[in-house]
Amino acid sequence: MHLDPTHCYRALKAHDARFDGRFFVGVSSTWIYCRPVCNVKTPKRENCLFFPSAAAAESAGFRPCLRCRPELAPGNAGVDASARLAQAAAGLIEDGLLNELGVEDLAVRLGVTDRHLRRVFQTEFGVSPVEFAQTQRLLLAKRLLTDTTISVTNVAMASGFGSLRRFNTLFKGRYRINPSDLRKAVDRPRNADVLEFQLGYRSPFDWPALISFLGKRAIQGVEHLEGKRYLRTVRIEHAGVTHSGWICVALATRKPAVNVLMSTSLAAAIPPVLGRIKRLLDLACDPSEISAALGPLAAHSPGLRVPVAFDGFETAVRAILGQQITVKAARTLAGRFAAAFGEPIETPSEALRFVFPPPQRIALLGPSQIASLGIISSRANALIALARAVADGDIRLEPGVDVEATMKALRALPGIGEWTAQYIAMRALAWPDAFPHTDYGVLKAMQQTNPRKALEHAGRWQPWRAYAVMHLWHSLEKPKP
Repeated sequence: MHLDPTHCYRALKAHDARFDGRFFVGVSSTWIYCRPVCNVKTPKRENCLFFPSAAAAESAGFRPCLRCRPELAPGNAGVDASARLAQAAAGLIEDGLLNELGVEDLAVRLGVTDRHLRRVFQTEFGVSPVEFAQTQRLLLAKRLLTDTTISVTNVAMASGFGSLRRFNTLFKGRYRINPSDLRKAVDRPRNADVLEFQLGYRSPFDWPALISFLGKRAIQGVEHLEGKRYLRTVRIEHAGVTHSGWICVALATRKPAVNVLMSTSLAAAIPPVLGRIKRLLDLACDPSEISAALGPLAAHSPGLRVPVAFDGFETAVRAILGQQITVKAARTLAGRFAAAFGEPIETPSEALRFVFPPPQRIALLGPSQIASLGIISSRANALIALARAVADGDIRLEPGVDVEATMKALRALPGIGEWTAQYIAMRALAWPDAFPHTDYGVLKAMQQTNPRKALEHAGRWQPWRAYAVMHLWHSLEKPKP
């Protein structure tokens, strides 16, 4: 990211963890330098100097902050080269990672030592990772007991407890009521065949624009837009088991939240499924900060979100299929691809018939098998190369990975250029500053013909250029006055 002071200060005010390690701020009033996620009071703009590295800050005479510990920032000292914030660790814990692994495994996943992870987590949240995970399990169990008809035993298992006895003991100790007594004290859900949840968001939220975007790109048989509801099939690996089912999301009417329906076949994978839904709908977005950065561009739709892929590989395949063709044509090819190689599934909706094929399935195909669907051979080869890289673990298409390293690995694959890499960074890696400057729609909306000039012009929207892309695309769809 170009270190423009105005853009950096915007990211600093937002305390956005996605910019951690991308720059450091030196505060002239204290001569201390911090990470952009430091939880101290935001310093005044005139007291801030921005540096591309911790070394640059120290060379200028600044001391490292003892609270945010710059040495733990992603991309710094060798032992922490792939480090993640405590916030990233919390996200993985909320997805249920500690239900199947230990803190040491979590630390390895984040590229830090478990000692460093425990220390930074304690600083951020005031509890250890294990204590945080236990609270998440208990809160999920309380929710399932209140809002579903799942048996108490299955609630315990779905929430990540190893035994019913331990679940009962911890639940009663924390909430002073037996799980079975809580179940008796609440009204029974109306529909015992599905799981129901609500997920909150910060207003405003342009729901019509979001589902319109998803609907126009929906893969036939896998995704479906039904009125103002978005439905899709789900295939997810959790605790060493593959779970398949379906979800349906819609906007709640009386509160800033979305309603989620989920098939009971996904009961054992509730945490990661909810985590993916939150990212799909960009529920963690702070619209006020982003709108302030984008200025007039966001004025007509301040609640526009960047929908992050429910499945990174699926979206990467969709991006390759969409190279240099229309959205509608790409959707047609993606539907053929899913029907040919996906797995059939039974759902309540006739529109949902397949789960998208995993990379392991595509990695075993020959180019001619893909080309037979009307996909040109160069893209067939690109899809197979991508599938093999993901299946082998050489590339991970999910939020929290090293964005620059992942984009470099993507560009090294045959058939993947800058547009595809930027689109994948935007939609699969959840990188808020991705900007596919060669995109036809982006250039048209910016009234530019030179991609390089468009990229220079977009600098004013940093560090949220991915949101600018959504606004540019959206501007092409609005009726002319």
